[in-house]
Amino acid sequence: MRFLIMFVVLFSYAYGVNNNTTYDCTKIFQAKKNQLLLRLDQIDEQQQALSALKSATARLLKKKSALLQVQKRDIDAKLKLIKEKEKAVAQMLNKDKQILADIKSAVMGKISQTYSKMKADAAAGVLSDMNATVAVSILRKLDPKVIGKIFTQMSPQKASQLTIMLTKEK
Repeated sequence: MRFLIMFVVLFSYAYGVNNNTTYDCTKIFQAKKNQLLLRLDQIDEQQQALSALKSATARLLKKKSALLQVQKRDIDAKLKLIKEKEKAVAQMLNKDKQILADIKSAVMGKISQTYSKMKADAAAGVLSDMNATVAVSILRKLDPKVIGKIFTQMSPQKASQLTIMLTKEK
């Protein structure tokens, strides 16, 4: 029985010390809980800020993407316009080249007609004095009989030179 009383007294004392220790632990746990709650609030605020930043970034990216698409469409439209103008200029250039060739042909035809109507000795004198390339282009338009008459009135060296040039292709 003594043993039992001693056990109860010791148990009470231990329980009383434990109760104070439990009370101190409760304060510590409560303080830690408050710290954890503050940290949890901070983390929540940071998550909200991060979420707001993500949404703002997504909106900005969407806006920039839309602007980029508009600029791309503008560039494509300008490129198409440039290509159309380039094509039109190329067509005009070809048309102008054809007109120029027709004019040159007409002029050479008129000049050739003039030389074919001239007397052979006068035509030979004029053709001998001019540039050989121009003389050949005129001679190419003339009838072979007229060319023969003109060559008979030229110096043999000049007639030979023009004949060699006539045999070569344009």
